[in-house]
Amino acid sequence: MERSGIPVLLGIPFDGQSSYLRGAGDAPPKIREALRCDASNSWSELGVDLGVSGVYEDTGDLELDIPGSRKNGETRGTPASGATAWSTPAAREITEKVFANIEMGVSHLLQRGRRPVSLGGDHSITYPIVKAVARRYPDLTIFHFDAHPDLYDEFEGNRLSHACPFARIMEAGLAKRLVQVGIRTINRHQREQVHKFGVEVVEMRDLPAYSKLKATGPVYITFDMDVLDPAFAPGISHREAGGMSVREAIAHLHAIEGEIVGTDVVEYNPVRDVDGMTATVAAKILKEILGKMIGNSDLCNRKAGTQSSPRRWLRPHRKSGVSSTIGGRGVLGL
Repeated sequence: MERSGIPVLLGIPFDGQSSYLRGAGDAPPKIREALRCDASNSWSELGVDLGVSGVYEDTGDLELDIPGSRKNGETRGTPASGATAWSTPAAREITEKVFANIEMGVSHLLQRGRRPVSLGGDHSITYPIVKAVARRYPDLTIFHFDAHPDLYDEFEGNRLSHACPFARIMEAGLAKRLVQVGIRTINRHQREQVHKFGVEVVEMRDLPAYSKLKATGPVYITFDMDVLDPAFAPGISHREAGGMSVREAIAHLHAIEGEIVGTDVVEYNPVRDVDGMTATVAAKILKEILGKMIGNSDLCNRKAGTQSSPRRWLRPHRKSGVSSTIGGRGVLGL
């Protein structure tokens, strides 16, 4: 596998496939704001300083000039309109155009040798992202953190719903392995899908699951904020009690073994948040994933003989007064 590149933040402000509430499309700038907030410093718990210039990049938000985040005058935080609206041919065409833009945007980053770190947005965006990533990195292992399996063959007549992305991914053969962690809403149909696709499901009641998070090839992480208990992350559309604590989630992220080639953080809904609590948690999850990607990349590159000099951003873990900074913010328009 080729040497991993610099992680790059890419906002994907799309929530047009949310089945219940709109709002996740507003999340990317809120997560960025929390990430660079001076209330915390720029160090990850694994000892990576994200404040060092060039350690990661931010390409801004993907321009989606197709009206995919609204239907029939909906406003943020309000219930989605009738499910059948997104099962019409016209609506499907709109979504497919949005997905094509997402796939193209992620492919552009991969062609530049970067590793996409996507900020959603609802979970439907993971399907076009993984389509792009799997083309460059075959034999992909996906580690999926979520309260829901998102394995419906179709949800209320809609095969592109945020309840369906992993059915689309697995039926297309985009991943050799799918491991789902924190699941606590699985029903009969989705259990059938688990068996059909050979998905490795670790339900919430069976945690911890550190041994499941080991891979020998490329790894993609998709983190749905509702894997967390709503006591820790109230700003989500589908609150499901009995979830992970932030500490449990971080411990599982730190346990991942393999070369992380991409990731997404999805389903944060700012409209439902309480005093920015969930934005802070999302930024913490993002910080730990970035730290894991950067630290692991350096280790793998040194093992491969492609990196011998010590990195300025990888130091013994200690308190630091350095405030978090983010690279130049542009807009990637397609």
